[in-house]
Amino acid sequence: MTSESQTSSTAPTSQPTSIAGDLRIAGCGFLMGAADIVPGVSGGTVALILGIYERLVSAMSQCNATFIKLLLAREWKAAAEHIDLRFIIALGCGIVCGIGGLASLMNYLLTQQMSLTFAVFTGMILGSSVLVGKRVTQWNELQIGMLLLGIIVALRLVTLQALQNPPDSAWYMFLCGMIGITAMILPGISGAFILLLLSRYHYITESIKGILHGDINATVLLSLAVFAAGCLTGLLSFSRVLRWLLSRHHNSTMAVLCGFMIGSLYRLWPFQREVGFAEKFKLKVFENYVPDSISGHTVTATVLIVVGCGVVLLLDVIANRGQRSDTAAG
Repeated sequence: MTSESQTSSTAPTSQPTSIAGDLRIAGCGFLMGAADIVPGVSGGTVALILGIYERLVSAMSQCNATFIKLLLAREWKAAAEHIDLRFIIALGCGIVCGIGGLASLMNYLLTQQMSLTFAVFTGMILGSSVLVGKRVTQWNELQIGMLLLGIIVALRLVTLQALQNPPDSAWYMFLCGMIGITAMILPGISGAFILLLLSRYHYITESIKGILHGDINATVLLSLAVFAAGCLTGLLSFSRVLRWLLSRHHNSTMAVLCGFMIGSLYRLWPFQREVGFAEKFKLKVFENYVPDSISGHTVTATVLIVVGCGVVLLLDVIANRGQRSDTAAG
């Protein structure tokens, strides 16, 4: 059984509660939120580094029948303790602040420096795919086949015309939230990266940027509410499916995810040019191209790919050291 499945079946343990403790958890949430807004950096990986990943997965897994029974019986205190509500609230507030703090910057980089931004993202996804591949404990013909399947499916998805200009509908926003949030339980997988593939990353960051600058309207608020509902649904349902897959078919699941990330890099190719003209960024269409000469821009993009990959691998090294320290202390 994997570490993911082990933690998911463990009820939240009694944790010391204090204002200082809440602030520390909120600070961890801020760092997770800041990571979640960057495609290629996993909030789950940051949670591992900060030592709160097991508690996070444990709290999410307690949204079960027992929790519902406690609510129906109006045993509010017992229900809150069952899901570690104080921890969830503190962490959630920090995550929201972290996302809000970087949303404007990421929106600017994507619209004004798309090529170089995609270069960093490409490096981060490459590093993340290495980390996911390392989670496959034994590579064999089956796992290689699942890896190739993931690559083929991803290539097909990211080249679909429907994903280039997805529908502006509530059901699609709900689906994006439901799929994107599952990255929270998978260190190495970035929720922002999933949103980027689904062509909703720019819309989400632009909406958050607008709200922070006082540009609030009912349409945007409704879209974000639907997205949040999708996130909640994903945590309560699809995350359980993922945990089951990781416990029963761990290697195959991780191999498919690794292949999916590698195949999806087509979407993040740093050398793209606009086809036609559209005033709004979300309506722009781009095509990939291969540089025919070595220029300063090409060198810079290549360096940023290496840097992005190195940052993710370094974060994993820090996370592993933290885990070893916790194990030794225990």
